[in-house]
Amino acid sequence: MATTAEHTTRRTAADPDAEPTTADRLRDDPLALESQVCFALSAGARGLVALYRPLLEPLGLTHPQYLVLLALWQDDADGRPGTVTDLADRLALDAGTLSPLLRRLEGSGLLTRERSVDDARVVHVRLTARGRALRAEAATVPPAIAAATGLTIDELAEVHTAASKVVAAARRAGVIGGAAPRPA
Repeated sequence: MATTAEHTTRRTAADPDAEPTTADRLRDDPLALESQVCFALSAGARGLVALYRPLLEPLGLTHPQYLVLLALWQDDADGRPGTVTDLADRLALDAGTLSPLLRRLEGSGLLTRERSVDDARVVHVRLTARGRALRAEAATVPPAIAAATGLTIDELAEVHTAASKVVAAARRAGVIGGAAPRPA
């Protein structure tokens, strides 16, 4: 992965044969497919999720279910129950998308949902013992993904930082819901 300095360096008259950077291509033709951030993020997301699939299948999970469990494992480590609303916000999902995920995970015996006695609108989501135990098996997934991408930890951190900025911009624009995820 090129550094920010490499991406912002423009071709110069002194070196007209230099490989054009993404910024150069964007300046030269703002409609070039290869210059589009949306294309890079979309294709990259599909590719990354495809790398997860064979790692999650033995755990009986889809990628969206894995994301739900990551949030719940974090809540469990913090010693607090999650709520459906909190999960929807953190995962940038609407209730119509999240509810079936939770229903399937509950059907698999990985979590329970329970209405709050204080406020029936609040639904607490808690891991079961089986859901907690699955965390140990899932611990092999992140290093396997890092290895599959061929990126260093620093490069993965750069990608995460850049993608997180895009997510934050989308939240500010109101096109996806929820608050920013809590830092890991």
